[in-house]
Amino acid sequence: MKVLMFGWEFPPHILGGLGTASYGMTKGLSAQHNVEIAFCLPRPQGDEDRSFMNIIGMNDVPVVWRDTSHDYVNHRIGKTMDPQLYFDMRSHIYADFRYMWVNDLGCVEFSGRYPENLLEEINNYSIVAGVVARQQQYDIIHAHDWLTYPAGIHAKQVSGKPLVVHVHATDFDRSRGKVNPQVYSIEKNGMDYADCIMCVSELTRQTVINQYHQDPGKCVTMHNAVSPLSDEIRAIQPKRKPGEKVVTFLGRITMQKGPEYFVEAAALVLQRTHNIRFCMAGSGDMLEDMIRLAAKRGIADRFHFPGFMRGNDVYECLKSSDVYIMPSVSEPFGISPLEAMQCGVPSIISKQSGCAEILSKCIKTDYWDIHAMADAIYAICRYPALYNYLRDEGKDEVDGITWEKVGERILSHYQRLMG
Repeated sequence: MKVLMFGWEFPPHILGGLGTASYGMTKGLSAQHNVEIAFCLPRPQGDEDRSFMNIIGMNDVPVVWRDTSHDYVNHRIGKTMDPQLYFDMRSHIYADFRYMWVNDLGCVEFSGRYPENLLEEINNYSIVAGVVARQQQYDIIHAHDWLTYPAGIHAKQVSGKPLVVHVHATDFDRSRGKVNPQVYSIEKNGMDYADCIMCVSELTRQTVINQYHQDPGKCVTMHNAVSPLSDEIRAIQPKRKPGEKVVTFLGRITMQKGPEYFVEAAALVLQRTHNIRFCMAGSGDMLEDMIRLAAKRGIADRFHFPGFMRGNDVYECLKSSDVYIMPSVSEPFGISPLEAMQCGVPSIISKQSGCAEILSKCIKTDYWDIHAMADAIYAICRYPALYNYLRDEGKDEVDGITWEKVGERILSHYQRLMG
């Protein structure tokens, strides 16, 4: 079975959980029998893991004809695309796009991030997807998150193949209900065209059914998972100070993630003890507000803000922690607690998170209940028996949540769609 996938992020260049999920899911799916994946990315760098699938850089796909040589194409994009594929794609330009801004190869440039002109990039991505959809051979289309839904729709209109849209989050999650009508429209349109809507949790599935008015029969819950730790990560040694505990928040510092509840809970904990440090790792539009809030509560000397982390830095941070906490207000899934539990770090998660549906060896509180959160932090740091239980049982539980199992379930839905 050949799958044409549209994505926006992929390791090692990730800005959030979407890239991590895309990697794990595609690897788990490619491990199934007779599955081939062509994964489209706005701007690959050439250092992505391509051992289990083909990555197509949308910024290497021409939409305007340029008369150029094989050697020049190889010089320009050889690191990220086979030059022959460029010429094959060029033969499938389907309209006159000379009004668009393109480079010397007739390709649209993408940032590969989330720029201010994001809606323009999404539209351009869907235009390029029309070339890819006409050139590639595939049995099914799979579009990840709202950014790629227009591309998925275009491919379906070109080919008539079944469309799967994967809902990693909705704008109801990102905005605490203050939905952007343009984003909502793109999300709903993608779901309306989809033959199957895969949601990362039952929580998200209910949002899709109730807020986007979708048929429950085509909405399925597809929980995320984690990849096994590499030898390099397992070899990382934690950095700890004797007699001192570390409690970590790691993620985007935005209103969706509930960072203010973490700070308020920390202030309550520090009223009882002073041998705990708090780490808020990440970046986002609420970072400065959180720095000011920590100062206002008089706990700035016990707080650290190391900024955005990726790769091994994430695992160094987790392994050096005694407690991991995710107080999200609305979390469609939340892979980070699973990664923490893999590292043997007891975790506290909000009941308003999708991963709470599949995790039992952790502590769950309401995101707003800072007193329950503080009690949980204090108990884990204070009582070794509780710490050891959550550390050992949590790791065992998460080790059984694998992307291969997710890939098997996804494939079964593909097969159902194809009859």
